[in-house]
This record gives sequence, C-alpha cells and structure tokens, in this order.
Amino acid sequence: MNDSANPAGAAEPKAGTRVPRWMGGVAVLLLVGLLWLWFDNRAEIADLRRELAGRLRETDTDSRDARAAARQAQESVRDAQVRIAQMESRLAESQSQQLALESLYQDLSRGRDEWVLAEVEQILAIASQQLQLAGNVQAALVALQTADARLARSERPPLIAVRKAMARDIERLKAAPNVDVVGLALKIDQVIAAVDAMPLATDERAPAPQTSEPRDEGFWTRLGSGILDELKQLVRVRNIEQPEAPLLAPTQAYFLRQNLRLRLLNARLALLDRNEALLRADLEASNVWLARYFDTRSKQVIATGATLKQIAASAISIELPSVAESLAAVRSFKSARDKSLR
Repeated sequence: MNDSANPAGAAEPKAGTRVPRWMGGVAVLLLVGLLWLWFDNRAEIADLRRELAGRLRETDTDSRDARAAARQAQESVRDAQVRIAQMESRLAESQSQQLALESLYQDLSRGRDEWVLAEVEQILAIASQQLQLAGNVQAALVALQTADARLARSERPPLIAVRKAMARDIERLKAAPNVDVVGLALKIDQVIAAVDAMPLATDERAPAPQTSEPRDEGFWTRLGSGILDELKQLVRVRNIEQPEAPLLAPTQAYFLRQNLRLRLLNARLALLDRNEALLRADLEASNVWLARYFDTRSKQVIATGATLKQIAASAISIELPSVAESLAAVRSFKSARDKSLR
C-alpha cells in the first residue's frame, strides 16, 4: 500500500532532515533579482510606451502636415495646369496670329510683286507702241530705263533675268540710228499753218504810187490826165514768168489751199507710219503745186519749198529694234510665278 500511495517512487525526506540556510539566502536573492528585473523591465516598457506614443503623435503631426502639403501640392498642380492651359491657349492664339501675319505678308508681298510686274509690263507695252507707231526711239529708251529703275527699287533677286533682258534691249535702242520723226512732223505742221498766208501767182498787187512834182496845169490838161489814168486802170499789162499759171477764182483759191493742206496732212501721216515712199510722193506733189499756183518770188514760198525738200531727203525707213525680249521675260516670269503659287 505504501508503494501505491507513492507511485513515482520519490524519496521523501526523512524526518528530521534540515535545509541549509544559504539556499534560503540564495532564494531570497533570486526573488529580489527577479523583482528588480520586473520593475526595471516595467519601467523600460513604460518608457518605450511613452516614446512610442510620442513618435505616434509626431507621426500623426507629420502625416497631417504631409496631407496639408499634399493638398497644397495638388492645388499648386491644379493652378499650374490651369496656367499651362492658358499659356497653351495663348501660344496657340499667338501661333495662329503669326500664321495669319505670315499669310498676310505673303499676300502683300505677292500683291506688291504683281503690281510691280504689271506696272513694268505696261511701261514696256508703251515703249513698244512708241517704236511701232511713232518710231520714237528716245521715248522707248526712257520707258525701258524707267522700268529697269522700278525693278531695281523692288530688290528682288528672281527679277535679275528680267533686268538682263531689259539691259540688252536698252543697249540695242542706244545703238539704233536716231530719226527725229517728231521734229519732222513739227516742220510739216508749220508748213500747214503757213498755207493760208502764202501768196498765189495770180494775186493782184497794187501798183506803186507814182510821185510827181505838182505842176500848174490847166483844166483840159487835168481832164486828159484823169481820163488816161482811168483807162490804165481798165487794162493792166503784167510780166508773168510762168505763162501757164492758171487764173483762179477766189473760191478755187480756197479749195487749192485746202487740197494742199490735205496733201501735207497725208505726208505727215506717212511720216508717222514710216512710209517713206508715200511721204516723198506727197511732198513732191506739194512742191509741184507750190511752183505752179503760188508766187515763187515770195520768200515764204521759197522757204516752204526748201523745207519740204529737206523733209523729203530725210531717211525714215530704218529698221528699228524692239522690246520684245523684255516683254517676253516679264510675261515668262509672271507665268512661272503663277504656276508656283498654285
């Protein structure tokens, strides 16, 4: 039964066995050490808790600051986005305005070039008309020099080829012989204006008054002298160098002067048309009429005949240069420019 009551078989202290004292001291020291460790650990835990709570508070403060900074950053971002959008809008508007200005400048430049080319083409057309209709080399030369100066003021490098063509035409005009068609036409106009003042071969000339010393004549002598003077007025004898000169009535003299004026006008037209054969034919016919119907002893008639002979001797049928090369260069440049703008 004793074995069943103590199954572990542990040895029970024997009665009367005593525990050493030093073991009690050790146990007390161990207990004190454990208490001290417990209190120390508790203080450290409390410090850790306080430090952790402080750090948590700091973290919360930092988190709030971070959230506030994030909100400010978001607001700044939104403001920046709004400003960027405004700047982009202004930039797009500025770019559109710049494109519009460039287009306007190109239109203005193109319009100015077109105006200059049209002006130069018109000047060249006038020069060509002066050469073809009037044969006025000097006027055509002045027109080409004016057109060249107009192109020089535009300062456009593509127009150099046009200016070179104009320079060649200017040199040809300078080398051409100069016929003063305008001067010759003015001389014909002066002859036409003097037609009415030129005397005819059959014009009556009043006899020069005869001066005689007064004589003491009787009645019958004065009567006979008066009758003789009256008879002299009825019959007059004149020495005409050209017996074939016809007698013309006043109306016929008027038509003679008008026909001579028309003949001279035809000669003037032939001069302007550079028709040398017709000019000489009209001038020779006018000279024949002057010699047949007008008083060849008159200084005015003599001077008129000399003027007509001088005009007839002038050579007017010369080959004149043209400005076709300059006109072709301008029109070619305009055509190429129009094709490039399409």
